[in-house]
Amino acid sequence: MSDTALYFTAPETVDHRPVSVDPAADEVVVATDASAISAGTELLVYRDEAPDDLPVDENIEAFDDTFEYPLRYGYAAAGTVVETGSDVADEWLDRSVFAFRPHQTRFAADPDDLVPLPDGVSPAHGSLLPTVETATNLVLDSEPRLGESVVVFGAGVVGLCTTRLLSAFPLGELVVVEPIATRREAATAMGADRTLTPEAAAAEVGDCDLAVELSGEPAVLNDAIDAVGYDGRVVVGSWYGEKRAPIDLGGSFHRDRIELVSSQVSTIDPARRGRWDRKRRFDTAVEWLDRLDCERLISHRVPFSEAADAYELLDARDESVLQVVLTY
Repeated sequence: MSDTALYFTAPETVDHRPVSVDPAADEVVVATDASAISAGTELLVYRDEAPDDLPVDENIEAFDDTFEYPLRYGYAAAGTVVETGSDVADEWLDRSVFAFRPHQTRFAADPDDLVPLPDGVSPAHGSLLPTVETATNLVLDSEPRLGESVVVFGAGVVGLCTTRLLSAFPLGELVVVEPIATRREAATAMGADRTLTPEAAAAEVGDCDLAVELSGEPAVLNDAIDAVGYDGRVVVGSWYGEKRAPIDLGGSFHRDRIELVSSQVSTIDPARRGRWDRKRRFDTAVEWLDRLDCERLISHRVPFSEAADAYELLDARDESVLQVVLTY
């Protein structure tokens, strides 16, 4: 069988290239059914806005070493085990599984690197697991507390998943700031008490306990800093890549003792590592997958053969686009 992988070959250019899938005796072969495209990190790779000298996440062995073209990328594949090596138990055959793998028709993997999907979870929904795990990490780093006022900037897929998780806490108020009306509606469905445009938020939001910046736009960090009061916290979950914007730290930032917290899913905060590890965090994300309205998050399904159209759709910033999933 001829197998194909998606390669990023130049700025705003992707290509399908043949790859060899040769499983070892202790591996299985997974036929991909769906893979989700990240509108954050992955779109930076597509636009050549990821720093070339920054190593790709070393926790995922399937990745190439750096963000230099050509490279395979993507980390949200769900599929079916179609072949087992001689040293693998036959019970793996026909299992629906998730893996941190680039976009590819089939791939070989150690069973220890696969996550069996719960019964009733479709591959398309299962491909959202990294997003839910990112949201889980954001909430852990945010440390929401009883009665606090929280504002989330950005209602993309990560912002919406984070909003859903935060809505389970006994907060004083949960506000989502987002310029696109359909995403504000989705944020309300995910549990936000109020949604505001950025213009309205500038006039109405202030003295909050916690702000979570998930817009992907570095200039919005100023809005997040302005939104919190004395001793407030700002958790930065966006990865801006090579995008730059002036950040105003010359106003009340120091006098108000505002805390800036970086949150990145590759690692767990050292303060929590005594009780939390990557497995516990991911298991928590799997449990929450059933509690999310995943279908609301998926706006487009695009055949793998037409992947170039999917990236163009995301790059155009069409307001109808939320989560794009490749189908196989």
